[in-house]
Amino acid sequence: MGATKPKDRDFVETVEGLLFCVIGYLHPPDRYTAYLKYVPASDGKWSRDGTRYSRVVPFYHVSQVENTYDFLRKSYPQYLFRCPIMNITVSSVPHSSVRRYYHPKERLLKLFEEGASDPLEEKLLGLVDLFKTRTGLDRSDFGVTGSILTRNHSPSFSDIDLTIHGSRASNTVKGFVNRTRTRGGEVEPYEEDELKKWCLARSGRFPLSVGDMNKIVERRWDYCFYNGTYVSLHPIREDGEITENYGERIYHRLGIAKGTAEVSDSRESIFLPATYKVKNAKLETNKKIEVDQLISYEGMFCDVFREGESVEFTGTLEEVSGAEPFYRVVVGGSGFSGAYIKLV
Repeated sequence: MGATKPKDRDFVETVEGLLFCVIGYLHPPDRYTAYLKYVPASDGKWSRDGTRYSRVVPFYHVSQVENTYDFLRKSYPQYLFRCPIMNITVSSVPHSSVRRYYHPKERLLKLFEEGASDPLEEKLLGLVDLFKTRTGLDRSDFGVTGSILTRNHSPSFSDIDLTIHGSRASNTVKGFVNRTRTRGGEVEPYEEDELKKWCLARSGRFPLSVGDMNKIVERRWDYCFYNGTYVSLHPIREDGEITENYGERIYHRLGIAKGTAEVSDSRESIFLPATYKVKNAKLETNKKIEVDQLISYEGMFCDVFREGESVEFTGTLEEVSGAEPFYRVVVGGSGFSGAYIKLV
């Protein structure tokens, strides 16, 4: 596989055997920005080639990622980095510390070439071929991330984390899922009681009501069940869709902001981090500042809000300097766990 830019949901393994999941698309020239996902542990649920692993992050939320910083600070401080572009401390892996880099597309291609070795891998291949047959996409439009990518998955409890590469393929799969996801169908939604549990659990992690969560979950297309297995769907930018290079812009934190705005362009919200262009933003403080973007590193808010809709938000206000300076509010970034976006 030829050299490609690092992408969201790739994985890197360090010389110590730690497994990190790559975050987003902005990376220093000599490092991969990533959060710690799996660590070798004698009592771990996951295993590979005789090594057991435990998961450091039970679910992806800023509060959990911050907990991994405490672990790294005590045991592996070399994987914490004060980023001069983002002006925050983030976890990242220097290129010199990488034992192996994991590409989702490459892993899926090898599975098709070599064949599945367990029932979960068989389901993965069947799901990709279902999408291929029903949408006209190619196998090369897909990849696999998570524990199947790093080969420490368990057929008894692991999920399928499918990557979809490029906006065209992602929107094609989105359309298929929205049209066909029904109980008893080729791909299925949550059962009603499980959906209620999902809303209750997440309303406890965010300052959102169960009603707010219901509005969000009604619009989520990025999951399904396939033959009884939970599948998460992750749109990934292709190289040509990565339009910002590290260092072209500098991000300055100005504090916490709450306000409302109208979504003017939601096309870039399908990726993580999600980008919503907004207009007519009104902040409760810093009232003279005009916010141009809402950015979410929290996947729950990706591709949910539509052009013309009014949203309420709380997040970290940032001034972005560069060729065209602007202001944005970041949800799910490091250091503030109470951020959210919801329909007004």
